[in-house]
Amino acid sequence: MPTVDTKYFGTMEYREESVFDFPHGLPAFENERNFVLIERPENQPLVFLQSLSRPNLCFLVFPIWAVDPDYQLGVSREDLEALGLDPERQPAQGSDVLVLALVSMRDKFSATVNLMAPIVVNLKTRRAQQAIRQDSLYSYQHVLQPSAAERAC
Repeated sequence: MPTVDTKYFGTMEYREESVFDFPHGLPAFENERNFVLIERPENQPLVFLQSLSRPNLCFLVFPIWAVDPDYQLGVSREDLEALGLDPERQPAQGSDVLVLALVSMRDKFSATVNLMAPIVVNLKTRRAQQAIRQDSLYSYQHVLQPSAAERAC
């Protein structure tokens, strides 16, 4: 089994099926193409998106349902095509795609999540992309509600 050096957990084994391929990287990290999803029961629903090539690069993410159970997906036609999904319809969360919200920490006590540009993962191909919405239905700095934060601890 392959191993990865991680920011928070030292060296650990991972399964190939837990690796996401970002063909275009992430904004500001365009050269980072492969990330492994690390889920630890004691941190649920918080998940760690660890770079396979840079041990110090790890994003904290929540599954979108943990932040907003009624979240309405709005992936652009171009992003759907890049993900290898049907551009004529929004994919189903949970069966077609996994949707993750990036966490930003302002200080020890304040966190926001980016609902305007979630990470969308095609569950069949493991291809992923940060999909920036074309509307203003959600915010880049959605305040993390205490109930989600409490579940993460």
